[in-house]
Amino acid sequence: MTRTVDLNADMGEGFGAWNLGDDAALLDIVTSANIACGFHAGDWDVMAKTMANAREKGTGIGAHPGFPDLHGFGRRRMDIPHASLANLVRYQLGAAQAMATAAGTKVRHLKLHGALANMASEDQDMARACYEGALSVDPDIIVMVLAGTAQQAAVAELGCAAACEIFADRAYNDDATLVDRKLPGSVIHDPKQAGQRMVDMVREGAIITASGKRIETRIDTICLHGDTPTAVAIAAEVRRALKDSGVELAQFTGAPI
Repeated sequence: MTRTVDLNADMGEGFGAWNLGDDAALLDIVTSANIACGFHAGDWDVMAKTMANAREKGTGIGAHPGFPDLHGFGRRRMDIPHASLANLVRYQLGAAQAMATAAGTKVRHLKLHGALANMASEDQDMARACYEGALSVDPDIIVMVLAGTAQQAAVAELGCAAACEIFADRAYNDDATLVDRKLPGSVIHDPKQAGQRMVDMVREGAIITASGKRIETRIDTICLHGDTPTAVAIAAEVRRALKDSGVELAQFTGAPI
C-alpha cells in the first residue's frame, strides 16, 4: 500500500495560565496543526506561541474556529443565524492570519471545531455559510472537512480547495458523523486500536463505522486530538502503524472534491 496522508492535531487550546494537551510533543508527530482562535479555547499569547512553534517545525498551520463557548470548550450546540456564522468564522480566521503573519508564517487551511463542526457535518447550508465566510477572506484557503458528511458536500458545491479528514480516536455513526461523546465507546483511548483502524481505513479508502459499515471516501488527513489522556501515545502509534504499512506522511495539497 503506497499512499500519502497528512496527520493533523488541534492545538493552542490552553488559556491564560491553564495548559491543555502536549502541543510540543504533538508537533514532533503531526504534519498539520489546527490552532484555536480564542473563542472555544486559546488566547493571543497561546496563539502566538503555538504559531511560532509550528513554524519552527515546518508544520502546516490552520485556523480552528469554534462557537463562542470557552466554558463548554465549544462542544455545546448553539443556534446562530447563517449570516452571523459567516462573520464568526471571518473574525476568527482574521485573528489567526494576523498572528501567523507576525510569527513569519501563514494560515494554509481552516477546520471547524467541536459542536460547530458537528452541526455543519449534518447541515450542508450551515457548512456552506461557514466556508463562504472563510473564502471571502482567503479564496485560496484549504477547507478541511469531515469526510463523507454534509461538510464535504458543501465544499464540492463551492469548488474550493479541500482536505477530507477522518478521526483516529473517534467512533463513527453509519452516516459518517461522529458518535456523540456522551455515549460509551465514542472516544478511542487504546493506541494500538487507533493505529490499526487508521491503517484499515486508509487501505480500504473508507470510513469504518462502529457497526462495521464501510463508507467509501477520499482520505487526505487524519485527526489526532490533543486533549485526551493518551493523545500523544495515540498520535505516535498511528504514525508508526501507517509508516510500517507503507503510507507516506506529508501535508495535504488541497485538491477540490
